[in-house]
Amino acid sequence: MNHKMNPDFNTIDWKKIDDILAKVGWSERKPEDIRSSFEKSSYSVFLYDDAGEVIGFGRTVDDGKYYAMLADIVVDPDYQGEGMGSFIVDTLKDKLTNYHFITLTAAPGKGDFYKAIGWQQQSTAYIWPLSEKQVRQHVVKEDKAAE
Repeated sequence: MNHKMNPDFNTIDWKKIDDILAKVGWSERKPEDIRSSFEKSSYSVFLYDDAGEVIGFGRTVDDGKYYAMLADIVVDPDYQGEGMGSFIVDTLKDKLTNYHFITLTAAPGKGDFYKAIGWQQQSTAYIWPLSEKQVRQHVVKEDKAAE
C-alpha cells in the first residue's frame, strides 16, 4: 500500500472516488462536488494499491485552531480489514495538533471500528437532519418509557 498526503488533485480519478463511495453504500455524489470538498479540506490522504489505483481516502474539515473533524473516511470493501482505515484515521489525526476538539461522524454501523482504535463516543453531539434517511441512520431514538 502506498499513500499520498494532500496530493495534486489533478492526479485523482474523481469518478473512481465516487465509485468507491457507491460501493460502500453512501449517497450518490458528483465527482466534481467530491473534488471541491477535498480541495476545501486542510488535509487529505489517499491510499493506493500496487497497481496505483485509489483504494481508500479521508480528509479533515477544520478552522485551524479550535475545531477539527475527520470526514469521508472510506476504504474500498475489497480492502477492508487490513488496517487501512486505521492508517487513514491515524494519519489525519496526527496532523491535527493543538486543537480543542477533534471529532468525526461514523457511518452507520461503523461505530465499533472507531471505538476499537481508541475513539470515544461523544455524549453531546447533535444533528439537524436534512432527510428521513438521516433521521433513520443518525438520530438516537429517545426512550419513551423514560418520559
